[in-house]
Amino acid sequence: MGVAQRPGVLPAIGSDLRVALALGERALQVNGDLQTARRWFDAAYRQAEVCGDPIALGVAALGLGGVWVHEHRTCAESEMVRARQRHALSLLDPASPLAFRLRVRMRGEEDYRAGGHVAIMGLLRQARDSGDPLALAEALSLAHHCLLGPEHGATRLELARELIGQAAVTERRGDLMMGLLWRTVDLYLAADPHAERCLEELRGRLHANTYLAAGYVVNAIDVMLTIRAGRFGEAEQLAGECFERGVAAGDMDATGWYGGQLGAIRWYQGRTAETLPALQDLVSSPTLSPIDNSYVAALALASATAGDRRSAAGHLARLRGRDLGDLPRSSSWLVAMYCVVETAHLLQDAATAAQAYALLSPFADLPVIGSLGVVCFGSVHHALGMAALTIGDLERAVGHLRTAVQTNLALGHWPAAALSRCRLGQALALRDGPRDEAALAEQVAAAREAKELGMVLPAVVGRADGGRRACRFHRQGRHWQVELGGRVTLVEHSVGMAYLAALAGNPGREILAADLAAGTWSRGAEDVSAQPVLDDLARDAYRERLAQLQTEIDELEAMNDLARVAALRLEHEWLVAELSAATGIGGRSRPFAGNEERARIAVGKAIRRALSRIAAVDPVMGEELRATVQTGLRCSYRPR
Repeated sequence: MGVAQRPGVLPAIGSDLRVALALGERALQVNGDLQTARRWFDAAYRQAEVCGDPIALGVAALGLGGVWVHEHRTCAESEMVRARQRHALSLLDPASPLAFRLRVRMRGEEDYRAGGHVAIMGLLRQARDSGDPLALAEALSLAHHCLLGPEHGATRLELARELIGQAAVTERRGDLMMGLLWRTVDLYLAADPHAERCLEELRGRLHANTYLAAGYVVNAIDVMLTIRAGRFGEAEQLAGECFERGVAAGDMDATGWYGGQLGAIRWYQGRTAETLPALQDLVSSPTLSPIDNSYVAALALASATAGDRRSAAGHLARLRGRDLGDLPRSSSWLVAMYCVVETAHLLQDAATAAQAYALLSPFADLPVIGSLGVVCFGSVHHALGMAALTIGDLERAVGHLRTAVQTNLALGHWPAAALSRCRLGQALALRDGPRDEAALAEQVAAAREAKELGMVLPAVVGRADGGRRACRFHRQGRHWQVELGGRVTLVEHSVGMAYLAALAGNPGREILAADLAAGTWSRGAEDVSAQPVLDDLARDAYRERLAQLQTEIDELEAMNDLARVAALRLEHEWLVAELSAATGIGGRSRPFAGNEERARIAVGKAIRRALSRIAAVDPVMGEELRATVQTGLRCSYRPR
């Protein structure tokens, strides 16, 4: 039993002090209520100082440490707790069990802040020999918390199982709940297919009697699993509820975890750039762990995705420091490395990608999970494939990405599987050519899966090519595959996409807007390999746009938005006239005979809409095309 449950071990003290210690112990060990426990132990410490009772002072100082390591995040709070623990320890008999437990707590905190575990593992061995069940249980949990790097999975699982067994000796509910929680987390971190069974056992215990600290982590795991299922709207709602429960439990990770959950959702939604303001605030938050570098890495990735290469490179340099290998192997290390790889890919930083590949290789078969199951970005094989792609090792890239697809399917992580499939398609296209059937099949399948999940596939960059970076368009049913400088993306068909395909098929050549509209432009023998807009394609595109316009006009008329209706009717009437003018007897095409100014306006609008569609999927590609496509009476594409 805990000290607060055995008041006989304490000297005769005031009833208020006894009550404060007992309530603090109950809040911590029975309810897992960290916030309430801190308040009661703080009150008990102050009263013990007044009473001059060293044992009560030691119990209160120990209780202030809480359940987790580094519960007190601000410098002022953490140093106050450390000072209190040192003071209490100085007043105790060094050979007493309470003094030993205080040393275990303090060494665990020191190891965690330094990203190490040597001292706490040494004290764990002493705890096993001490015969003190409370000291052993606390040492087991603290040691587990200091061993959250990917290389310590087997050791962690042994510690969790030992803690579960030790809980039967201490008879403290908190020890059992923490043991079950650690085991659940360990199984998810190891991609164990039976992790759900342990989660359900833990969930059953929590349903019978709440334990806020563990319940909050279970809520976070639920958010992670919902993201894996691709239910982004539901996941975002659960993340908000999870944050509120974390705050109620007094968990200092609540803000950081919520930011990480939203970041994962936005990544798969193709909205990472939106997280920039929040990440800029979060990286400076004192609530973050001192060994957590995942938010700086996420900021680098968000900057790169938004096209801010300078900031992205700066954040990446901050992470690398003297050596990327110096980053502490914390519970967020794999997430940080995932972001490093994706950022290096967007920046085409082959040196960083190569170093990340070497560091990640030993953990290829693990999932990229942040903290205690807060977020998951799929298989490490995906990051290895992207690193290999960045350094130009296409054979390895294909192998890793193919494995990533299968591993992500086994994890039930549908968004990660779609992303890995997309990038597998790109790696195959770079290795075997853009018309390779396997490459096209993977790209089309990835686009279909992404559409079903409501996600947007982020930019993918291939090897840098020499000379002029010309864009290529390939029609694939209802989509266009667009390739530029090694980047590959799929964009839905539209009239403007067809116009862009014509311009890209004739780089440097000016084409009349009227000819683009009518599909009557000609090409020389040197352009045989280009992808022109065929007459029937132009007609189909016109008819499709007419149907879209009519739908929009009907909706706006119902809303009584007459100004926008008038604008759309002008375009509708122009398209009807041009479709009639471009079609001869029997549906044969004939030269465009409409007003050149109207053609300039309509073609320009259609191309700008198409460029916006491309930019929405791939901002970098969109920016490049906007800079190289000119519209007007004469349109052209001039790659640079």
